[in-house]
Amino acid sequence: MSKTVWHFINSGKCSPSYNMALDEALMEWHSQGEIGPVLRFYEWEPATLSIGYFQRVEKEIDMAAVEAHQLGFVRRPTGGRGVLHEHELTYSVIVTEEYPNMPETVTEAYRVISGGLLEGFRNLGLNAEFSVPETKKQSDDLKRPKSAVCFDAPSWYELVVEGKKVAGSAQTRQKGVILQHGAILLSLDEEKLVSLFKFDSEESRKRMLESLPNKAVAIDRLTDKEISIDACIDAFSKGFEKALSIQLQPLELSIEQKQFVYEIEKKKYANDEWTYRK
Repeated sequence: MSKTVWHFINSGKCSPSYNMALDEALMEWHSQGEIGPVLRFYEWEPATLSIGYFQRVEKEIDMAAVEAHQLGFVRRPTGGRGVLHEHELTYSVIVTEEYPNMPETVTEAYRVISGGLLEGFRNLGLNAEFSVPETKKQSDDLKRPKSAVCFDAPSWYELVVEGKKVAGSAQTRQKGVILQHGAILLSLDEEKLVSLFKFDSEESRKRMLESLPNKAVAIDRLTDKEISIDACIDAFSKGFEKALSIQLQPLELSIEQKQFVYEIEKKKYANDEWTYRK
């Protein structure tokens, strides 16, 4: 039985606004039937704090700290909380809601798509598993996160090793298409991450900083081997191929497609009206 062919894009290091614009463009093209499903990997130049669609900058983000660290700053089209994109590989999956055996619910779609991450971590020799709440309180906590920091706690079907979050993902659905993207941590600077958010008190900030190493872990803390970005791309691309039973084929954007991405970037993700919206 032949495998379904998906497009594959390795964008390398791109600006924050371009990264989000390309994800949106891929959704648009897929919804129009111009391209098939896509798996994309990318990095960030400069290192960037991305915030979720619903987050409020004035209330939650310390912009003075963002600027002091010379970070990029962008609002994602997806929900979720703040993510520091620094020592990591970011993935995105673009696939129609009508894709064979794709669950209707967001939670179960996470399970299917994130199967590629699960296999990817296993390819790296790491014993990852899905986070699933064991009690009603844990389930309620997943629905109502206590902080603006993404890696404060795992959500449904995100990846954990020894109970600690190793990849954070977010999802949106537009025009019948699912976009799921997320961060695979190669290394994590907890102090820098925590410094980017506002807290009710210094005591709250201190508690977050102390608790974060028990809640999130990067790949470099889990293995003595030095794992490169290229090794991750190889491991996770093969992981998605296995989990989704697909075959990846590289996609090169046309000049017209690149221009379309730049137009989205200029109008939206590089526009303060979008980034700092209330």
